[in-house]
Amino acid sequence: MKIVLQRVSKASVSISNKTFSSIENGLVLLVGIGQTDEAKDIEYLVQKITNMRLFPSDNGNFDISVKEANYEILLVSQFTLYGDTRKGRRPSFTEAAPPEKANVIFNQLTNDFKKTGVITKTGKFQSHMVVNILNDGPVTIMIDSKDKINKP
Repeated sequence: MKIVLQRVSKASVSISNKTFSSIENGLVLLVGIGQTDEAKDIEYLVQKITNMRLFPSDNGNFDISVKEANYEILLVSQFTLYGDTRKGRRPSFTEAAPPEKANVIFNQLTNDFKKTGVITKTGKFQSHMVVNILNDGPVTIMIDSKDKINKP
C-alpha cells in the first residue's frame, strides 16, 4: 500500500459541490492499494501512522503523534498512486488492486484507524472528489508498506 501523508490545518472532500467530509488539524492520507496488499500492510500502516511524531511540541520539534494530539485523519482512496509512467504517455494502473479488492482493504484500513481512537473520516470510494488540503508546514511524507514488510 502506498500512502501520501500530509499534515494539515484543515481539509475537506467535496462530491458534486457538496462537502462530504472534513477535518481540522490532522492528517490527510491519500491511499493507493496494490494488487498484493493484505492485512499485514494495514496493520503496519495503522501503527506507523498513528504513532508517527509529526506535530510540533513547544520547542518546535516533531514530538507529538496524531493520536497524542487528539487530531483527526481524513482517508482518501487514490488508485493513481500506482500509476506506472515508464512507457508511453498514458499511465498504466495494472499494479493497482481491482476496485472490489481495494474497497474491502480501504474499509478495513478505515476501521482499523477508528479502533485506535483517532477520529477518522473518509472520502467516497470510486467517486470523483475534490480534495481541499491546507497543508501545514508543509509536511508531506510518502510511505510504502512494502518497504518495511519486505525487509528483515
